[in-house]
Amino acid sequence: MDDGNLGENIQEETEVIEESISHDKRIENDKAHLSPNRWWFASSAFPMIAGTLGPVASAFSICALVRPWRQHRPHGQEVKTAPFVADPIWLTVINAIQLAMAVVSNMFLLLNMTRRVRFTIAQPITIIGWYISAILLIALLATAAGPMYEGFKYPSDELIWSQAFYYGMWAAILYFVDASLMLVTFYGAWTGHYNKDFNLTPSQRTLMLQTIMFLFYLLLGALVFSNIEGWNYLDAVYWADVTLFTVGFGDFRAETNLGRALMMPYALVGVISLGLVVGSIRSLVLERGKRQVDARMEEKKRRRLVRTMTKKGEDEMLEPIRDSQRSMTPQRTDSNMQLPATEFERRKAEFELMRKIQAQASSRRRWMAMAISTGSWLILWLLGAYIFVKCEENYQGWDYFDGFYFCFVSLTTIGYGDVTPASNAGKSFFVFWSLLALPTMTVLISNAGDTVVKLIRDGTLRLGNVTILPGEEGSFSDDLKYILHRCTFGYAFPDYTEPAPTSHMKKMPEAQDSSGDAAAAFIDTEQGSDPKDSRGRSQNLRNGDDGPYSERPDHSRHNSTFTTRVRRSLSRLRDAHEDLPTGSDFHFLLISEIQALTAHLKSQKPHKYSFEEWAWYLKLIGEDESRADTHLKAQPKPKNHQHKRHHNKDVDDSPEKGSGEKTDSEHVTAWSWVGNRSPLMGSQEETEWILDRLMERLRESLSSEGRKQVTSDARRALGADRRRSSYDASRKKHREEHV
Repeated sequence: MDDGNLGENIQEETEVIEESISHDKRIENDKAHLSPNRWWFASSAFPMIAGTLGPVASAFSICALVRPWRQHRPHGQEVKTAPFVADPIWLTVINAIQLAMAVVSNMFLLLNMTRRVRFTIAQPITIIGWYISAILLIALLATAAGPMYEGFKYPSDELIWSQAFYYGMWAAILYFVDASLMLVTFYGAWTGHYNKDFNLTPSQRTLMLQTIMFLFYLLLGALVFSNIEGWNYLDAVYWADVTLFTVGFGDFRAETNLGRALMMPYALVGVISLGLVVGSIRSLVLERGKRQVDARMEEKKRRRLVRTMTKKGEDEMLEPIRDSQRSMTPQRTDSNMQLPATEFERRKAEFELMRKIQAQASSRRRWMAMAISTGSWLILWLLGAYIFVKCEENYQGWDYFDGFYFCFVSLTTIGYGDVTPASNAGKSFFVFWSLLALPTMTVLISNAGDTVVKLIRDGTLRLGNVTILPGEEGSFSDDLKYILHRCTFGYAFPDYTEPAPTSHMKKMPEAQDSSGDAAAAFIDTEQGSDPKDSRGRSQNLRNGDDGPYSERPDHSRHNSTFTTRVRRSLSRLRDAHEDLPTGSDFHFLLISEIQALTAHLKSQKPHKYSFEEWAWYLKLIGEDESRADTHLKAQPKPKNHQHKRHHNKDVDDSPEKGSGEKTDSEHVTAWSWVGNRSPLMGSQEETEWILDRLMERLRESLSSEGRKQVTSDARRALGADRRRSSYDASRKKHREEHV
């Protein structure tokens, strides 16, 4: 039985299956745009908030334990000189127990974030421990009003609560909030909305450790300076907070030479440490949150647009132009806009439509973030002013404007010091309030830079372009349309969109372009190949082979047919309509593009590629924007009033009916630029997406070349064996005839 071709048949079938599987997942971004933002907050934002506020609550618990909860203040005596009244032993014991449980909860959360303890073990301990700490503190605070007055030999109006009492109140609030946030996170993971792990980057996992180190530094510094300056320890905590937050009221200040000398390095190191913590929080809110929220907003905007176009009958542009439709006359829509005549032009129009969706979604996200951060800042300002007034009205007679003025001076770190808190409640609340206000102020300034400042800067440049400072790019009409469009909030020129980013391919010097043209001419003459054969090889390249040339072993094909001069300019032949090289020259082209994309990753601002660049990169990975075989008309998603749980590990990659995507019988996924499988959808940056696909394409091509080399060697070995056997048989027969 001759089974010489059995291995080759199995290999061919395996290659087809591998190619179909890789192709299914090639044109697709991540699924961040399909997940509701609430589950991203539960899996990422909530753990970060709890990891930041958990150590703060424990620090407040320490402050609630180190000093008694009561002070005796006769009429006319200052609060900071009032003597303390010892606490009952039961209060101290219960307070110490809740602090120990809170520290254990924080440690398990930290170990879980650093992946030292499993999620299913650490989270129940953290949640239960924080809830118990909150309940114990609330019980102590509630019962203090009764038993704490028993045995007090002075008039009851001379008994005041110390800062330790109020720190216990703030700690109870934070413990309860942190435990509730982590309970939501645990519920989402337990019900399968995401993996049972924190979706955090390594730098974000260290945020909790940074917070712990900063709070330890603050409390330790307060202990040192309280001994040097003779302050009450909790007053020293207030001074350390005012110092490290660079507010500098001056109501507490170092008087000794030793204190002043130590204050300078203490403040310098503390401000730097605080900046690291605030920078990590800013990175979470602005960087990671921006990509997730952008992706979700783009998906919602895309669905609304596709649904609106379908209802109005303006979705002809979304229909792929098949070969049978190329000779038809372009139709016109109700808006008297001519439809594209070719599939390449239609895909370009579809791409530009998706860019418009992205621009609108990004603008909405920026202004929404600005509104949320402004609202949070106003709440801290106005509500904080009200609380400060309630704390100080019996001590300094503050009215609301005094609190309003004090909060503004503190938020902006102006810190005149003419109005400062004097009560125990006011000083302890300022420490609590400032730890929330500074990150909020930082995020507000960053969002203002992305919205208001950017709008003023761009508007100033545009106004200069239409008046006395003509710009080098654009035209007078474009600048005027931009100004009117912005000033009328989109009512004037509603269809106006900012020009697409300049293609990186168009930025090359003319000398390089001319060398690229010479290289293209040289390739055709040097190889001596027929253009039809070249197109055939390009088509076979998408199928994972090199066409009929691979059927016969040719050692010369493993060597490059390009000279060094041509190879340098090979990566500049970026025309999606031209055929691609084959063999090692194709590998060199992929490596050149990967090298260029790697340089793009180093840019601070993410790259946005033009349609021509996308068409070129898609052709490198096996997609042709001129062919409608893998293109699809985006369909509106049917409304489903029955909400389904989407388990992250069981997400079906195959499109659902009516979702706007489908798969043909050959396992080739059809997709649309405005569909949910578009590479522009998702949270992955464009450069990262293209780079991943090109590297995968290079791996597949090299693997295919390796398999062909093995097959060629096996064929030669089999042919040599057959020739040797035939030669031996003929010699044997010749001997027999001779004998």
